Amino acid sequence: MKITVFSGSHKGREGNTLIMVEEFLKGAEEAGAETENIILAEKKIRYCRGKFECWLKTPGSCTIRDDMDDLLPRFMDSDIVVFACPVYFDNVPSIMKNFIDRLSPVLLPHFEEDEKGEYRHAKRYEKYPKFVVISNAGLPEQTNFEVESLFFRRLARTFHTELIAEIYRGEGEIFRGQKNLMLKPLIGKYKKLLRSAGKEIVATQSLSEKTIKDLEKPIVPQNLYITFGNEEWDRLIKESLNDEK
Repeated sequence: MKITVFSGSHKGREGNTLIMVEEFLKGAEEAGAETENIILAEKKIRYCRGKFECWLKTPGSCTIRDDMDDLLPRFMDSDIVVFACPVYFDNVPSIMKNFIDRLSPVLLPHFEEDEKGEYRHAKRYEKYPKFVVISNAGLPEQTNFEVESLFFRRLARTFHTELIAEIYRGEGEIFRGQKNLMLKPLIGKYKKLLRSAGKEIVATQSLSEKTIKDLEKPIVPQNLYITFGNEEWDRLIKESLNDEK
């Protein structure tokens, strides 16, 4: 099984989502999967021009020459594609949306009716990778992922595939406290859950209800997270003001 992660954080290798991805992939590798984590911030991906040239002039291939020439085949060669990103204002960051927009060559321009009587673009290929989402938000509630979840569910439908797992982590900023003696064991416990999820995806291409429930439990009580979070922001603001003096 080939699992390819497309990590869409503007922070590249410094983002909190990357911590989640690394643990998930450890579990997947232990279960025998071949894995790859592609950092989109390190790639040159220009904006889609919306001219439909990938459907008309060069069917199945974009006329823009950049790193998508390499990424598109790697997307299609995967059994499972993981979209990994933080939540920015209730949805995916622009770097992730830009990558997704450039996936249009793998579809046909023609309209076809789905099993619910709605229309979408037809398949260019017989088989498409299954989707997994890994995401974190600085705010604590799981409701912060409602828009993103709907977006990826619709995206899976658009690409004639299944969204087989969604891993959403509120309290995302807690990963910055990995060296904190109080937080370290709590974060370690959550990392073990991520590794188990990676193994489970390889074994069953799904997550059990128990695994989902365990992954969504708060790492620390919400009131403590908010209190410590606001205190940290006060510290950073004060530090920034002092640096300007």
